[in-house]
Amino acid sequence: MTTSDQIAPDQTAATEEQLEQEGDIAADYLEGLLDIADIDGDLALDVRAGRAYVSVEADHADALSLLSHPDTVQALQELTRLAVQNSTGRFSRLILDIGGSRDARQRQLETLVDRAIARIDEGASQASLPAMSSYERKLVHDIAAARGYSSESFGEGADRHTVLRRG
Repeated sequence: MTTSDQIAPDQTAATEEQLEQEGDIAADYLEGLLDIADIDGDLALDVRAGRAYVSVEADHADALSLLSHPDTVQALQELTRLAVQNSTGRFSRLILDIGGSRDARQRQLETLVDRAIARIDEGASQASLPAMSSYERKLVHDIAAARGYSSESFGEGADRHTVLRRG
């Protein structure tokens, strides 16, 4: 993982109390959106690894199917982060999960890493993955390390991607 995937030097890490506040603000914002869309969902808040996590679950999997698409989750996460930032005045690294979308994305990233490792095992000196968010790159770095490979992020902005090499 490269330094730019971590907290910028001018941004201090949020305290547990601030992260809990972020989760509460995010939950209020998301409850409002769910009410507007007339979607039933239960919210769960957690703080771990220096981030607030908000999960939206429903008794019936179909209830959240429209919202749990990865692009939709990413967009709602950005909107929720903006709502939190507007309220607190601080940048938020909040993570949103809707209907298990994060677990599904974790499995997709594991498959991407495994395919990249297969290319390396077939003789490639390195394997590049598609551009993805900083959170997803962090997951890729963790997956690659767990499989004994090294990884590094390259590129800027929306083109930032991860490259895997032998460990």
